[in-house]
Amino acid sequence: MLATPATALPAGERWSYEVKWDGYRTIAVKDGARTTLYSRNLRDATALYPAIARAIAAMSEPRVMLDGELVALDADGRPSFQALHHQAAERLAFYVFDLLHVNGRDLMAEPLEERRRALARLTLRSPIFLSEPLPGAPPQIEAAIKAVGLEGVIAKRRTSRYEAGKRSGAWLKVKFQARQEFVIGGFTEAAGAPGTVDALVIGYHEGGRLLSAGKVRAGLTPPLRRELHAELTPLKTRACPFANLPESGMSHWGEGITADAMADIVWLKPAMVAEVAFTEWTRDGHLRHATFVGVRTDKHPTEIRRER
Repeated sequence: MLATPATALPAGERWSYEVKWDGYRTIAVKDGARTTLYSRNLRDATALYPAIARAIAAMSEPRVMLDGELVALDADGRPSFQALHHQAAERLAFYVFDLLHVNGRDLMAEPLEERRRALARLTLRSPIFLSEPLPGAPPQIEAAIKAVGLEGVIAKRRTSRYEAGKRSGAWLKVKFQARQEFVIGGFTEAAGAPGTVDALVIGYHEGGRLLSAGKVRAGLTPPLRRELHAELTPLKTRACPFANLPESGMSHWGEGITADAMADIVWLKPAMVAEVAFTEWTRDGHLRHATFVGVRTDKHPTEIRRER
């Protein structure tokens, strides 16, 4: 079940609120002696996170299906998406927020409140944790989440059923940091440093076309520039994948990609997704002060849209 982007938290008794964890959405399935972790796009991720898989296998329930977020914690105990992507976490945790099946009982048609009660009856041990509802009214919750620097909040209707694969509006996600996924469609190489990326050219799908949102350079460390170059080089193609390039001139913030600038870009098949933070969208449709956060292997390029 997917959450719909929203600009503000809804208020009222029918809504409850949870932390929006900064990690990989994961479905954990224990079926007798077999345990499997599935990514958001249903790839088998069990081998990538053996400690989490072992913890699920050790649960007393013989059959269980959990929905949650696999999160990397840094040395200060804070969620770190980059640490998760680069396997550099001090610790991995699986924050569980939904229970879909348990011991032959299908809970997906039950209201969220009933699924939460059933989830609370399970015995969860580290590194598996319960992602509990947040107390307080929306303004208090927003202030608290911002104060600790977390990404945002998920609001859920208390009576909502679990609608697999759907973005029904019963779950809403509100980000307090401007951040979303983009398709990588090209890159420039660093001058005098062959084999390294200087900047990524990113975009999103709209109306059946891939549209450029500009370049992102900040956040790319020297090791990451080399790693990305190696990952992206096999995707090289001659044709520019963006329908809105070249641009006729420089944008309001000087970030336009003109025909002359395109000569320095290595074009790619749009097959890789990156998460990018930024301050705002400019009136020219570019990102202002964009910063690379990490590669998203759990998102398919064709589903990337501009979040409004």
